[in-house]
Amino acid sequence: MKVFCGRANPTTGSVEWLEEDEHYDYHQEIARSSYADMLHDKDRVFKPMADAAVKIVEKNGFSDKIKIINKHSTEVTMGPDGDMPCRANILITELFDTELIGEGALPSYEHAHRHLVQENCEAVPHRATVYAQLVESRRMWSWNKLFPIPVHTSCGEQVIVPPLELERCPGAPSVYDIQLNQVSSADFTVLSDVLPMFSVDFSKQVSSSAACHSRQFEPVASGRAQVVLSWWDIEMDPEGKIKCSMAPFWAHSDPEELQWRDHWMQCVYFLPQEEPVVQGSSISLVAHHDDYCVWYSLQRTSPEKDRRVYPARPVCDCQAHLLWNRPRFGEINDQDRTDQYIQALRTVLKPDSVCLCVSDGSLLSLLAHHLGAEQVFTVESSAASYRLMKKIFKANHLEDKINIIEKRPELLTSADLEGKKISLLLGEPFFTTSLLPWHNLYFWYVRTAVDQHLGPGAVVMPQTASLHAVVVEFRDLWRIRSPCGDCEGFDVHIMDDMIKRALDFRESKEAEPHPLWEYPCRCLSEPQQILTFDFRQPVPPHLIHAEGSIELRRPGRSHGAVLWMEYHLTPDNTINTGLLKSAEDKGDCCWNPHCKQAVYFFTMADPRAPLGGPQTVSYTVDFHPHTGDITMDFSLSDTLDDGQ
Repeated sequence: MKVFCGRANPTTGSVEWLEEDEHYDYHQEIARSSYADMLHDKDRVFKPMADAAVKIVEKNGFSDKIKIINKHSTEVTMGPDGDMPCRANILITELFDTELIGEGALPSYEHAHRHLVQENCEAVPHRATVYAQLVESRRMWSWNKLFPIPVHTSCGEQVIVPPLELERCPGAPSVYDIQLNQVSSADFTVLSDVLPMFSVDFSKQVSSSAACHSRQFEPVASGRAQVVLSWWDIEMDPEGKIKCSMAPFWAHSDPEELQWRDHWMQCVYFLPQEEPVVQGSSISLVAHHDDYCVWYSLQRTSPEKDRRVYPARPVCDCQAHLLWNRPRFGEINDQDRTDQYIQALRTVLKPDSVCLCVSDGSLLSLLAHHLGAEQVFTVESSAASYRLMKKIFKANHLEDKINIIEKRPELLTSADLEGKKISLLLGEPFFTTSLLPWHNLYFWYVRTAVDQHLGPGAVVMPQTASLHAVVVEFRDLWRIRSPCGDCEGFDVHIMDDMIKRALDFRESKEAEPHPLWEYPCRCLSEPQQILTFDFRQPVPPHLIHAEGSIELRRPGRSHGAVLWMEYHLTPDNTINTGLLKSAEDKGDCCWNPHCKQAVYFFTMADPRAPLGGPQTVSYTVDFHPHTGDITMDFSLSDTLDDGQ
């Protein structure tokens, strides 16, 4: 049976209705679940429990001892005719996310103790503790606030300043979960020791009510308190002999045995405002939480003396945190990147230039104005981006200098542009709907749609774009696609087969986005240009096809191909969203930290198998102009010596 599915196409900007198999959602959910990653986590399924389970299963059978109840735990009924005949005396759960409580652990435990388990039951895990560490970090703070941006012009230095409303905004309520082990120690200054903030004993009644926990400490260094790094550990047994810790390497009890995880990482929280702290001068860090969310604040006096109302969960009221995600904040604050656009704009701007800027919540229009454009129009297709840009223009006294149009760019009319022809069409390009690197090719469709508004000899910037690929060996990310086989003695081949069938349904032929600065890998090949796109011309009606091979130059296990876009602003200026520099002898990769790259995993196989001989990767890649999709297929083959 076939069903029609509505899909917003991020590349073309249109809404499409596609015919899909009725099980499409099911296969997609399984394929993208990363269940295998969890079973590769040796700390989650600890050996004593696994050994006991195997012996019990072997001695007593399986199906007559384990009953599967296909319900949410809050819907389970109790009694002779219910799902469970009586209350349980052991509660075994896994309800945690990186933030510990973000998946509803507290209300689920609260309900279980009230309705499903006996008083004084034992719980596995037994207890969880949340830890925090206060730091100063310009890099991480740049993920939360807009910094002043200097622009050197012929009339001297101009500075783009953030609106006061953005400066005072407490930020977004959501945690930023990252692989903290990949943040260089040079990127932050530790201001406190690791502080245990609060614990939850799962064997006792748990409350989901809002609460706060204060920890007084003396800063170990003076600085500006900006960011709280946080993680948790769990004790599986009442004695705390079996632990599972999410601590980063510098706070881990045994860094050499650090377990890699992608399902549980570490948390970055931003204080509502940065505050100065002095080494040795006592201060309190306060952890607040409701039933699903954690946030932090600083207190200057002890909790006993401070009777003020604890701050509510932070809510963005400046629009910026609703429009820009954390990497986007970092991208806008990247002065080197901004300088590339400034350099490119200097080569294409003329005193009589009429500019049209097309990117979501972009500062390109301000750069164009400061660098001498006669008139600047900018298009914002969402109400949030329109309101934000109005505030930024007003803070910089440009509300009468830059024309902002709230409309989808494809719908622009000559009246919107005051009857003028555009001489310079600008884009970063960046669009909030983009998930994969090539989704920002929406700029090409916009360029095609506004072709009638371009004057003779109009310049388009970027002029062209190119899609690049490199074959890599991941240190750890391969685990999310690797079959498990046996997990602590349990045969889980059925799950492996289920995931493989779901992948074969479609996902195995598609790439998925990952911020690869968080996931170390080695380049096994040199980067290779796959496709090019000429923005100086409208989108062509015909398919753009490429096929070829990539030679592997370094030994290693080929886990997949990484793809990214490069935007050529001018012949001498390129914005690279992927591999920032050529790999060194060992092939270690350095990725753009503001962008997600696309990973095409090769066929699921044992990534730990012995290394083979030299190999090549063959590929076919097609850009479909009518849909904006890029389809691809990569295949791995051995390279045989002559005569073999």
